[in-house]
Amino acid sequence: MIPSIREWLNLLVRWTHVFAAIMWVGQTYYFTWLDRQFNKLAKQGAANCTSLSIWMVHSGGFYTVDRQKSLKVGPEQVHWFRWEALMTWLSGMALLVLVYYSSSGLIDPDVADISQARGIAIGLAVIAAGWIVYDLALRSPLGRSEAVFAICSLLMIGLLAWGLMHVFSGRAAYIHLGAVFGTIMSANVWFRILPSQRKMIAAAAAGKTFDAALGAQAKLRSKHNTFMAVPVVFIMISNHFPVATYGNSCGWEVLVALVLLGWAAAKVIRES
Repeated sequence: MIPSIREWLNLLVRWTHVFAAIMWVGQTYYFTWLDRQFNKLAKQGAANCTSLSIWMVHSGGFYTVDRQKSLKVGPEQVHWFRWEALMTWLSGMALLVLVYYSSSGLIDPDVADISQARGIAIGLAVIAAGWIVYDLALRSPLGRSEAVFAICSLLMIGLLAWGLMHVFSGRAAYIHLGAVFGTIMSANVWFRILPSQRKMIAAAAAGKTFDAALGAQAKLRSKHNTFMAVPVVFIMISNHFPVATYGNSCGWEVLVALVLLGWAAAKVIRES
């Protein structure tokens, strides 16, 4: 590919990826904030009200948001938040192909003497396996305790980070862990959150009581997405600091530390 064309493609896809991610993560944290505010109102004794309201000011007007216990409009009037996640994932995968799979940035002969094709196969397998392992683990007894699940997740992340740093170039290893997180986040939206929401809306539209577990599971997946978003951002910008991150002699340990730091930052943001 002509270098100038590759650079323009890189710019266009990267811009799309960042812009879509801003919209996706922004609305995720916004609804997380709303949910926390409603929970505060409920604890203050407003739980017996038919409607809880949060007042906000933005731009040139005042806005109020209510949390309803039933669907008071037709299903066609309910707004869905889903395309941001899909566009973020698709553009991210396009960047992975453009920057690593179709160039020399994936393999470092000093790390592992493997072919480009084998490296690509390993990368795609790791991304797919990351979602499968996460999903199965969350639905297993491990998922019944948030603390246990978090500890087990950190151990698996550490093992994955160590393995990637022994297969790919340092930068590619970092990016693949970010791709695993991004894939889990997007798959959470499309394969777990949206199906639960469809069932909730169908039950509400039919005047039936929907299974509260559906909302709880969707909420848990969304919560996990907020905790993965910040580490992904750290990983995205780590290429600007190669000495401190993937080029460091303790590269995989730094990667795990960035994940922990991201989790801590996400907790602060969620509780603010």
